[in-house]
Amino acid sequence: MSFKFEILAESTGGGRCARLDLPHQVVETPVFMPVGTAGSVKAVAQDVVESLGAQIILGNTYHLYLRPGHEAIRRMGGLHRFISWPRAMLTDSGGFQVFSLSQLRKVTDEGVQFRSHLDGSSHSFTPEHSIDVQIALGGDISMAFDECTEYPADRNRAEESLRLTITWAKRSLAHFSAHRESVIWRDEFRGRRQSLFGIVQGGMYADLRRECAERLTEMSFGEMQFDGYAIGGLSVGEPRELTLEMIAEVLPVLPRDKPRYVMGVGYPDEIERYAKLGVDMMDCVLPTRAARHGLLFTSEGRVNIKNKQYAEDQNPPDPNCNCMVCRRYTRAYLRHLMQAGEALSGTLNTIHNLAYYLGIMARVRGEIAAGTQS
Repeated sequence: MSFKFEILAESTGGGRCARLDLPHQVVETPVFMPVGTAGSVKAVAQDVVESLGAQIILGNTYHLYLRPGHEAIRRMGGLHRFISWPRAMLTDSGGFQVFSLSQLRKVTDEGVQFRSHLDGSSHSFTPEHSIDVQIALGGDISMAFDECTEYPADRNRAEESLRLTITWAKRSLAHFSAHRESVIWRDEFRGRRQSLFGIVQGGMYADLRRECAERLTEMSFGEMQFDGYAIGGLSVGEPRELTLEMIAEVLPVLPRDKPRYVMGVGYPDEIERYAKLGVDMMDCVLPTRAARHGLLFTSEGRVNIKNKQYAEDQNPPDPNCNCMVCRRYTRAYLRHLMQAGEALSGTLNTIHNLAYYLGIMARVRGEIAAGTQS
């Protein structure tokens, strides 16, 4: 049995409020997914991430494959048990991380050969191997192995990336279909299985994006098709307007009755805008990464807490936020922690930023459900 995706309400602009039934959690969408790259949402303990309302987090296949290793995680009961996370989890394919190793990789039709950024050791990822690693990790949702296009990229490069992505998607789907029953937690959830999403690539060429989406939605292996569809290869340096254009081109091609996931985006105003267009799932390292550098997202705009103007500011980080940080601490104290190099700085800043992002999605869900979202 796969997950169920039930649309509960829709806005005139295309936004949807839906329920995504996964083995470890029923997820209400649109949803923002904090990134737990190496089995940890950086600087914040799992119980705090839960208390903030996170329904689903990400695990990074590339990093967990290298350390501590997917077979070790399998022996310890899967990633949920290893990191003590009881709610839903999505694992990426490792494709984007391998793509980012531009000087350490070689791409062929078979897959990607690369050198570890940790110790220079040689490894390879094929669609089949990526699926095997993700099955061992045991996330609720796995991703097909894809080939990400850099920006800028000419049309020939984007067409080649599209060709590889479609070829690798077919192999991912076939291998997943044959091996999906081996997920370690299956018997604990009445035989429920992992789900697999396809990823739309095609660079910044609208026609290639639409072609990729069409071919993925038509793709099947026996009776199995992809359970959902992601739009990848965005936020790789292109202008924000172009990101929006690519999303708007692809969304109408994707099936209405399956979840739509935009990978690696974005700033608070962007995730709200994409959710109102009909994007169901988003993730980004921005709220946690920015927090560690002292950048807070607030209802009054961005606050660089390192600035001298906050040295004696007794206001909360965001006067309109009710998170545990804003209820207790001042801007002056957060600036002091940052200036003093205290580890608590990254933790408190991250808690606030995650609360802000998750709060945006909760508000948008409520507006769509209430019929007040145009």
